Amino acid sequence: MKSADSPQSETMRVTEALRNEIIEGHRRPGSRLVERNLATELGVSRVPIREALKKLASEGLVTNRPNTWSTVREFSPSDIADLNEVRTVFDVLSFELAAQRHTREGLARLEATMLRGRELADAGDVAGAHRCAAEFHAIVTELSGNELLGEIGALLDSRMRWQLSQHDDLAVVATEHAELFDAIARRDQALAGSLAGRHLGTSQEQHDKHSKRLAEAGTEGTQEAQVAQEPQAEPAAADPAADGVGPAAEDSVGTD
Repeated sequence: MKSADSPQSETMRVTEALRNEIIEGHRRPGSRLVERNLATELGVSRVPIREALKKLASEGLVTNRPNTWSTVREFSPSDIADLNEVRTVFDVLSFELAAQRHTREGLARLEATMLRGRELADAGDVAGAHRCAAEFHAIVTELSGNELLGEIGALLDSRMRWQLSQHDDLAVVATEHAELFDAIARRDQALAGSLAGRHLGTSQEQHDKHSKRLAEAGTEGTQEAQVAQEPQAEPAAADPAADGVGPAAEDSVGTD
């Protein structure tokens, strides 16, 4: 059934749906994003699909290929290194300024998000915990009070959400967010910056472990598929002589 939303709201809805599916891993890196198929799947025309793919390409999540289908972006080691270099400066500055400039209302929102993230991590809600972690970082950028940092954060948002979704150890992330919150609440800029740098290191370690786990799972899956496709050996024919019913055995039967 076609949506009754306005064209703009429909495009936003489609964009958000596809963004979440990519970030949460429901659409794997390199997988095709064919406009016709997506329109049928999401119950919309191809126009909002086309606009959504353009938007997601600008966010760094989709690779558009002229005269053919788009694909989910495959982040190379170089892409990850570039992102980490930018985050090394961006994250540390954001947390330091948030420690200096946060408001009481903003700090309350940050605490609520931090606590909700801990609850979701304890409950094993992976997608929910990842979204909460991304919201925690977004609020910190807002609390920095720097409009230019906010603009840069908006450009990095989808890439950072994708990277945060690679974290398998939810408890570690929740614990470090609690420590970062305490530093901000105490207005300890030096500690907030130091913890932010350590937190980025944890993020890199989590990403590497996640990538290794996926690679190992892919290798095991390939090996299992190859084994399943191997032809089964034919059972060996029974040896009559071994059962005592060969010609020699028959000659001995009935001769006393």
